Amino acid sequence: MKFHETKLPGVFEIQLEPKSDERGYFARTWCRTEFETHGLSSTIAQCNTSFNLKKGTLRGMHFQQEPNAEIKLVRCARGSIFDVVIDLRPNSPAFKKWISLVLSPTSQNMIYIPEGCAHGFLTMEDNTEVFYQMSEFYSAESARGVRWDDPTFKIQWPQEVVVISERDRTYPNFG
Repeated sequence: MKFHETKLPGVFEIQLEPKSDERGYFARTWCRTEFETHGLSSTIAQCNTSFNLKKGTLRGMHFQQEPNAEIKLVRCARGSIFDVVIDLRPNSPAFKKWISLVLSPTSQNMIYIPEGCAHGFLTMEDNTEVFYQMSEFYSAESARGVRWDDPTFKIQWPQEVVVISERDRTYPNFG
């Protein structure tokens, strides 16, 4: 795996390094030693998958607050997503800034999201599947979010939002 820190401190794009042969390829998507070598958390408490029927499905912008703040490692296993991370850490030099990456099996990339950042994505294809690894268990009491269209952040989504949950649509604005 190759680790590339983004302009948000502690947020990494991780490129897989597939080893190919006549069968296809094999690639490591997790290694405690490699993550710790890069100063990243190696705790995994829970893994989830999200299957999204329609192109234009938006999930986010989610995070968990203390005492259950979580780190996420996100990979798109089928289809493609426009993945967004917002830095909500008040002491960060990137506070209120966001980055985006397109994640897909073709790109063979993942994103590592530290505590204190909101995360969400927009599907760019029908039948898109996303795989998450989290450092903490889900806690409804700690679950929070900010609006996907909050004017504080001015996220530039690449296409129309067609499907969004009531919860995600009605989060309060951050500012």
